[in-house]
Amino acid sequence: MQSLQAQQATPLTPSADVTQGVISPDLEANLIYLKRALGKSSDTIFREFKIGDTSQTKAFICFIDGLADKEKVDTHIIKALMIDARDTENTNQALPQDTYTLVKESILSVSELMESQFFNKALDNILSGSVVLFIDGYDTAFILGLRGWSTRNISEPNTENAIRGPREGFTETLRVNTSMLRRKIKNPNLVLETKKLGRQTRTDICIAYISGIANENILKEVKARLDRIDTDAILESGYIEQYIEDNPFSPFSTIGNSEKPDIIAAKLLEGRIALLCDGTPCVLTVPQLFVETFQSAEDYYSRPYLATVVLWLRFIAFLITLTAPALYVALETFHQEMIPTVLLITAAAAREGIPFPAFLEALIIGTIFEILRESGVRMPRPIGQAVSIVGALVVGQAAVQAGIISAPMVIIAALTAITGFILTPLLDAIVLLRFTLLGLAAIFGLYGVTLGILFILGHLCSLRSFGSPYLAPFAPTIKAELKDSLVRAPLWMMRSRPKSITWKRSRRQAVSARSHTPDHEEGDTE
Repeated sequence: MQSLQAQQATPLTPSADVTQGVISPDLEANLIYLKRALGKSSDTIFREFKIGDTSQTKAFICFIDGLADKEKVDTHIIKALMIDARDTENTNQALPQDTYTLVKESILSVSELMESQFFNKALDNILSGSVVLFIDGYDTAFILGLRGWSTRNISEPNTENAIRGPREGFTETLRVNTSMLRRKIKNPNLVLETKKLGRQTRTDICIAYISGIANENILKEVKARLDRIDTDAILESGYIEQYIEDNPFSPFSTIGNSEKPDIIAAKLLEGRIALLCDGTPCVLTVPQLFVETFQSAEDYYSRPYLATVVLWLRFIAFLITLTAPALYVALETFHQEMIPTVLLITAAAAREGIPFPAFLEALIIGTIFEILRESGVRMPRPIGQAVSIVGALVVGQAAVQAGIISAPMVIIAALTAITGFILTPLLDAIVLLRFTLLGLAAIFGLYGVTLGILFILGHLCSLRSFGSPYLAPFAPTIKAELKDSLVRAPLWMMRSRPKSITWKRSRRQAVSARSHTPDHEEGDTE
């Protein structure tokens, strides 16, 4: 393999065998190789031409229609090499053997320009939207970044609506997403490392972190797990999540995800590592803590008092949606003496004539609700909302009037559903654990519910996310971090980054960050 200086001086030296994946100085051999590799596809474009008017050196370009910007290809490559090169040749009086240098330094007006002597790299870039230029007599090709496919406009994510805060969300284009992070964090220490995953898809994956803040050991572990992925396709970030998560059999996800740049930027600033996948707006973050699922970006944009109340409401909603059906079944079946007398008489009257036991009743209404929720998600949005609302009203009312389901059970199901929607990131785990606790309540009563909750707590304590305890800062208890978990303290009180993520005490703001009322000397005010 020749060095660049050697091939410019002696461009017609014997080339390596094209079948070995090395670009040949013989232009015809390169064209045949590429046509065999890509020629069967109708969207592959080959354009042959001669450079300038003096040298008449043959050349050709190859790109994918729809991935490269045709207008830029015509202006910055074809027109530049066929027409503009004539004036350059006349000015520089270039010799034929200097064509390579002339094209590189005086003709091509493309900002993103790379060189390669291997067909694998050239093919990867062609399939990624770049244009590759081959010149007769040289065993190095130019790779020109002229991507120009259609993209979705930046809009607010439907799953993460906010009253206060940015309205922008990630798109399916990787470089658009990385630029949105750069806008949030204008720091040269923000590192964006790109690699490809998937033998067939060759999907671009970007590892984002802030050097000096992110833990180096966690970063090495993330890269090691990504390197172990050996599969045909990576079509969405969910593929990566399933390959690199710590406990794949746990109902709780140990990897966070979001579609909002402000949330990802805030997590990077705390020391986390983000994984961006080309083709999806969902960005992964590690490590992930259990308490993060109860927090919202909007909590930090508003005053801390209401944010703390809302945070506790989310904790209460989690307990209600997880245990309400199981507690109802346990009390109705085994522990009627724990129900107040008046309420017990009312519940007994409501259940009069119901042919099913409380467990089967709860199982039926729970299954019906999950079917309605799934149908509402899969159907077109205007129709899906109507189906969900009308279906719930009609089915619930009809079931009560027909004597199949009792009215208290419908109330429990509705309360469970409403509180479950508050915690969307935990919805998958909540549904599975809710039915598990329901089964334990039907067999063992409140003892079964208690055992189930203890098992869930023990499982949460055992989980790790890239070395960080999943239940931190509760287990283990880190007092300094309770101000951002049990409550949402004022921002000026959160002086240090989470130790459970970075594993080191690092300050993120000055000690005197709190504002003070200015002191006025006598006579300053009347």
